[in-house]
Amino acid sequence: MTEKPWLAHYDDDVPHRIDYPQVPIFHFLEESAKKYPDRACTIFKGARISFAEMNRITDALASALVKMGIKKGDRVGIFMPNTPQFVMAYFAILKAGGVVVATNPLYSHHEIEHQLNDAGIEVMFVMTNFYKTVKEVQPKTRVRKIIATNIKETLPPLLRLLFTLAKEKKDGHAVELAEGDVWMKDLIAAHHGSGRPATEITPDDVALFQYTGGTTGLSKGAVALHRNLVANALQIRYWMPDAIDGEEVVLMAIPLFHVYGMVAGMLFAMATSATMVMVPNPRDLKDVLTNISTYRATIFPGVPTLYNAINNYPDVLAGKYELRSIKACISGSAPLMRETKEKFEALTGGVVFEGYGLSEAPTATHCNPIRGENRTGSIGMPLPDVDVRIVSLDDGVTVMPVGEPGEMVITGPQVMRGYHNMPTETANTLRDGWLYTGDIAYMDGDGYFYIVDRKKELIKPGGYQVWPREVEEAISSYPKVLEVGVAGIPDPYRGETVKAWVVLKPGETATADEIKNWCQERLAKFKVPTHIEFRNELPKTMVGKILRRELVRQHMEAEGQK
Repeated sequence: MTEKPWLAHYDDDVPHRIDYPQVPIFHFLEESAKKYPDRACTIFKGARISFAEMNRITDALASALVKMGIKKGDRVGIFMPNTPQFVMAYFAILKAGGVVVATNPLYSHHEIEHQLNDAGIEVMFVMTNFYKTVKEVQPKTRVRKIIATNIKETLPPLLRLLFTLAKEKKDGHAVELAEGDVWMKDLIAAHHGSGRPATEITPDDVALFQYTGGTTGLSKGAVALHRNLVANALQIRYWMPDAIDGEEVVLMAIPLFHVYGMVAGMLFAMATSATMVMVPNPRDLKDVLTNISTYRATIFPGVPTLYNAINNYPDVLAGKYELRSIKACISGSAPLMRETKEKFEALTGGVVFEGYGLSEAPTATHCNPIRGENRTGSIGMPLPDVDVRIVSLDDGVTVMPVGEPGEMVITGPQVMRGYHNMPTETANTLRDGWLYTGDIAYMDGDGYFYIVDRKKELIKPGGYQVWPREVEEAISSYPKVLEVGVAGIPDPYRGETVKAWVVLKPGETATADEIKNWCQERLAKFKVPTHIEFRNELPKTMVGKILRRELVRQHMEAEGQK
């Protein structure tokens, strides 16, 4: 077997190696402003901001941050949904020499407090509807100044007026700033035309603290350098050889505070001089579909739950939206089922290809080819310059034979420097230049990789091994099932047993025995769920990953109440 069998299966025009420019990540914005000054960088509800204007705005904001006392290496928070202001804040922080820390606006007060304190944030960019939340947490943190922005500031004039009259107060956007806090728009106006600050920023400077979602315990800050972000943005760019610089339109429905949306969406768009169509709430399917249809989106990074929702949306099935502009969809964050992929491709004419990534790298490490064979259930092949091994679960070193599962370990130019203030966790995760992912996987003879499951989510009924994903795939193939989550729950006889939480498609009915019978035809007896619970919805992260731990917690809580 060749050392990197996947290279033989790369699409034509995808390089095996990339020559990465020695530049900070905001170089892509500056280059786009030079090459395509009048092209829209962002479109939001019809309002366009050109690349040249976005570059000027971020220069002005960066100058304001430096004047405010932000020094190289200082962490600055962003607390807002997908809007042009997120892009402004992100690149302004980096141009000032700061480090971006983007926080999920749906986090609890405790989670927000932990991130702000762990990162040592003193200045934050906040959308006004979250201003009250941040002010409530602020006394327990080091935050000294909030830079606030109202969503209406980037709306077109008529919508801005309608929003002010009808929704601003009702949705919590109308706020009075406390003493010491400032408006983002005032900072931009005060520093207009100032140019980028003179702070020297190198590829080896820290650019990002990306906090892991906390689904596996305490949220950890993965530290990414500018060179890591540049490498990953270009790896994704080169993986799509049919993308044309200055012509693509990226639908930004994946949250930008999540590393997937940030890198595979925003930074890829910057590296390609692509227009970003901003969608603040991916659960608003009407807004998602209207934006695809109106602005002829060509590239749509998404998650299986979003593609699945579109597949089953009545107005889509009735042909009310034009979706044929879509060329390519990267699917990540959760397993992509065959039915979801095939149905979405039939609706759009585009290609949905599954990838894989993690916050520690800072997002993408694997992808199925665009033109070549998309292998169902596979996360695809390593991106250029990425090397991958499957190592023994027993010793963490012995390389497993082709087809045999073990822990997937990765090395490449996008891998993080380590976790912030967590030397033990860093040493456990980064060993001899390899990133230990915690994911169990195997590789086939052609270099395609397959995730079996999370190392920590293995179910052991009576000593057997059951991977939740395998059971989820079996149940998902039942025609009546819309979504499913599977996890282990305590069992007095077997120690642990398999439980499935099932959401049926609209209008469908089913019994637990029906689901079990379906599983018995497809799974070994010990893998068949002994408990099935029907739900209207499942708990998910903002990027659509089903929270198995939360399902188990809810189960335990309910059991305790009996």
